[in-house]
Amino acid sequence: MSSHNTGSIRIAEPPVLPDWAARSVDLANPRIGAAALYASDDFFADVSRMLNPDPAQFIPGKFDDNGKWMDGWETRRKRTTGHDWCFVKLGRKGTIRGFDVDTSHFTGNYAPAVSIEATVSDTDDVAALKDAKWVEILPSTSLSGNSHHLLRANADEAFTHLRVNIYPDGGIARLRVYGQPVGVFEGRGDELVDLVALENGGRPVAWNDAHFGSAANLILPGRGINMGDGWETRRRREPGNDWCILQLGGAGTIEKIEVDTAHFKGNYPDRCSIQAAFVEGGTDQSVITQSMFWPVLLPEQKLSMDAIHTFTEQIEKMGPVTHVRLNIFPDGGVSRLRLWGKVQR
Repeated sequence: MSSHNTGSIRIAEPPVLPDWAARSVDLANPRIGAAALYASDDFFADVSRMLNPDPAQFIPGKFDDNGKWMDGWETRRKRTTGHDWCFVKLGRKGTIRGFDVDTSHFTGNYAPAVSIEATVSDTDDVAALKDAKWVEILPSTSLSGNSHHLLRANADEAFTHLRVNIYPDGGIARLRVYGQPVGVFEGRGDELVDLVALENGGRPVAWNDAHFGSAANLILPGRGINMGDGWETRRRREPGNDWCILQLGGAGTIEKIEVDTAHFKGNYPDRCSIQAAFVEGGTDQSVITQSMFWPVLLPEQKLSMDAIHTFTEQIEKMGPVTHVRLNIFPDGGVSRLRLWGKVQR
């Protein structure tokens, strides 16, 4: 495993995701409500760092009161029997396909093994969780230092909480829980919901360029916190335009669109348009090919800097769709995309 060097700070390389992970939502992302609730021990590094959505980093020479500062969850050296563990609340109840147990930058101090259990609970109370019935969805698995471990879960049902066990002690830099939210549209009736939001199961499928900012940022909760918290492409020096494809959390009819260029001022797109389709079957690669020929949901619209652009009357009547293709002309940055609609019944 390699890492980026940024001066004295080293930032871990992202993993190459298999299809089951790439087509999933990280249910342990704090930006959709996930949280580390409790740890048996986190003397060297607070367990909450393990869920940070940013890549793990290593800062040579950085120490705190307890020793070397590490970007992840790290327990003290265990001098008794037993093992360390923590409770994690998922951001949404969901089915779990697998995990990335990432030990980036942990070398002589990584956890030698991990297992993961899951449960369904309507409370985050630690005492109640200790008494809950837990199901093992990842048996004890050996880990290596400074590595991504992409591990399949052994489960079909949906869960709300995890118990992460490390044997006997040590550190994990990041935990990603790849799965799909369930029940997010139940009881919503005819109200408008953001069909593409990350917390509702939306996901980025493909994009032609994301040099300065990930397409996944488009569907994060809230407005962007800065210019880096959006999708931004490089400066285009050839004909054409940039684009990204997103899959909705559920099929639905789109009635209101918001394109937010928050923080993008000298680098917002001049115009945008959206194509859409109801896609059944196929792969992400086949969706890319098809998307060039999808019908237009939103014809080209002029954009301005640092603003929320709301479109209703301009939307073409199309019925339920599952995927959209956001086109920006010719290039630039968009902070958020909201697709408000009604779920297909």
